[in-house]
Amino acid sequence: MAPGPDLSVLAHELDHPDNATLPHHHTKPKPTTASRGTKVLDPSAITTEFDDLRFEAAAFGQLQLQQNSDHSHGQHDEHSHPTEPTQPSTLLISSPYNNPGHYLDLADLDVPNLIIAKALTALKAVRPDYATAEYTSSLNLDRVIQLVRQFSKDEAYEWKEVTFYVVVFRSKLKENIDNDLLYKLDYESHREACESGGLLKYWFGKPNEERRNLATCFWRSREDARVGGLGPWHAKARAAGRVLYESIVFSTHRFTIHDGAAAFTFEDWKD
Repeated sequence: MAPGPDLSVLAHELDHPDNATLPHHHTKPKPTTASRGTKVLDPSAITTEFDDLRFEAAAFGQLQLQQNSDHSHGQHDEHSHPTEPTQPSTLLISSPYNNPGHYLDLADLDVPNLIIAKALTALKAVRPDYATAEYTSSLNLDRVIQLVRQFSKDEAYEWKEVTFYVVVFRSKLKENIDNDLLYKLDYESHREACESGGLLKYWFGKPNEERRNLATCFWRSREDARVGGLGPWHAKARAAGRVLYESIVFSTHRFTIHDGAAAFTFEDWKD
């Protein structure tokens, strides 16, 4: 994936595929048997607006929360599109791309990965300088952990310590780049990663006044991340890096949620 552009200026293409230059992949939702607790609405019930998905955690409105839970206010998210009642889905909005080909299929996950994937729908930035600030203070990870506890309770699941593989991208774009190219590289690379499996969350912000940005991926495992980056669009994105960026630095980390989801640690990945 190629973090950096303000993709909101191009997002209308996702809502109007007849005018888009990118392929529009159609996926038939599956009925879900993946969760006893927090059900998942069809992605069509949720907005496709990039800023709502990135900065307002609009994907959280896809979760049909239990009414007795302390987060039931998210059941009717203000950014959701009103729709007729639909059957629950296994397809989760796991990035700012709410369109077919870019969903996480919960049917492919075991219970702890299913729980963290749902909790990560609430991920968003909590400070304006997230592009350069310390990572764990830039995103609402405490809220994610709170939701892991609640969703574990909803699933009648005893959370045991699990480590996830997180990649952090810090970038600075060159001036006057081809934003259409950057958008296509990011869009198609994300689709590849979704098809490979194991990508639980992809989040990116907007470039600041210095053209700096933050993007991050939460993977089920390091091996999933390796496989997810092998496709031809990832290769094209890497090859275009020198044309598009003044600098792009990535780092890899262990995100460990401890027993009972009582706390988490975030540290550099070391073999």
